[in-house]
Amino acid sequence: MLLFFISLAILVLGYKFYGPFVEKQAGIDPTAITPQERLRDGVDYVPISPARAFLIQFLNVAGVGPIFGPILGALYGPIALVWIVIGNVIGGAVHDYFSGVMSLKEDGKSLPEIAGHYYNVIFKGCMLVFTAMLLFFVGVVFIMSPAGLLSNLSFFEGTILGGNTFWVLVILGYYFLATLLPIDKIITKLYPLFGLLMIVMTILVAVALLLEAPNLPQVSGIFDFFVHNHQEHDFLTPNPDGLPVWPLLFVTITCGAISGFHSTQSPMIARCLTNEKYARPVFYGAMTCEGIVACVWALAGIAAFPGGYPELKAMLDQGGPGLVVNHVATSYLGVFGGVMAILAVAVFPITSGDTAFRSLRLTIMDAFKISQTTVNRLALAAPLLGVAYLMTFLDFSLIWRYFAFSNMLLSTSVLWLATKYLYDRGAFHWITSVPAAVGTAITVAYISTAGIGLNLPMEYSKPIGIAVAVVCLIGLAFKHSKRPAEAA
Repeated sequence: MLLFFISLAILVLGYKFYGPFVEKQAGIDPTAITPQERLRDGVDYVPISPARAFLIQFLNVAGVGPIFGPILGALYGPIALVWIVIGNVIGGAVHDYFSGVMSLKEDGKSLPEIAGHYYNVIFKGCMLVFTAMLLFFVGVVFIMSPAGLLSNLSFFEGTILGGNTFWVLVILGYYFLATLLPIDKIITKLYPLFGLLMIVMTILVAVALLLEAPNLPQVSGIFDFFVHNHQEHDFLTPNPDGLPVWPLLFVTITCGAISGFHSTQSPMIARCLTNEKYARPVFYGAMTCEGIVACVWALAGIAAFPGGYPELKAMLDQGGPGLVVNHVATSYLGVFGGVMAILAVAVFPITSGDTAFRSLRLTIMDAFKISQTTVNRLALAAPLLGVAYLMTFLDFSLIWRYFAFSNMLLSTSVLWLATKYLYDRGAFHWITSVPAAVGTAITVAYISTAGIGLNLPMEYSKPIGIAVAVVCLIGLAFKHSKRPAEAA
């Protein structure tokens, strides 16, 4: 129990004390005219209050990522909580904050356009591919996962509502509307309520687990992991499947720790903020809250099973993270609370999936200078959602692996982009360059060893990843040493 409270305390203290230091480097100007005032169009550039903007951003970035990822990461034991906290404070919150700030400073532009401004057309092209790929996979994942959850509800059994295809088509229809309509027609009206629902359900699940769960993680488990190196917490193979912590844990738990998907959502809200000073509570604050959600569901995966990790593994093999959510909700909140929790978890990915397709529409049309008219939005949305429907017939685990890799790849790219932003300002760029280097090591190691990548043995991929990251840092340090002369 103490480990869980320490994790929450570090997240809150990170926002309270590290957040202002990060904000100081960003060059926030409360007197600046924001994009919503300068470019107001009634579709994407619409003023939103900071409280409403926070709840929308929180719901957009959350989805099932900070639920499914931590449940899968719980197979690694209490170290999952450590990664969520460190990743969030040092990397994720900083990543989300600067993706929002850079868009605010650049008229609410999407990431590829910002990359072209700070780097070159090659980096812009790479960012466009990474961003579009991630947004598409996120949209597909967030069609399949809520459809599976809704079709598995017991009171839909035996009816048309119990069919997975029915829910896929319903969700696609909603995505089509949400992608086309102005942001203040659906998103700004409903999402704050859904955001509050997620906060309430997370609190209920956390309280129930702390009062009743049989295997609450202890600080001693972390001590065992790092010092005693017990077999069940061996640094190389703590997972029941023998999967190594480096780099797989860091790719398994992205949402809650650091997620490139969040940076694709930030421009949408950056176009609506009424003052630059709201960037920290909205972007940094939403990521801090997502870290808390991730800690709660990592706690659920670790603590809610009397049989420990083998029991969790058996349930995951049987029905994936969705079945674990069902088990935890019904076991600890009763029938009514369990249904409410499952419905809430089904709503959250839908609210991220629709904004994923909306952001994909914005990104593509920005990149190719296409005006955001109704006809153009329709012409782009229809084929995108049509292809997404066909993708739902593929294996979910395959789609998730591509999503996980592209997620980490984009977050690393955004941190390097933020490093350039801070470097050009003469600010303390190490707050982004160091986590960018760590992300580089993880990303390179993962794609080197993964089946969807080079499929190299782990003993080769880890040093390759670290070597690439070290080269990046050495190059940056060398350039940093020459900065005074360049400024002069």
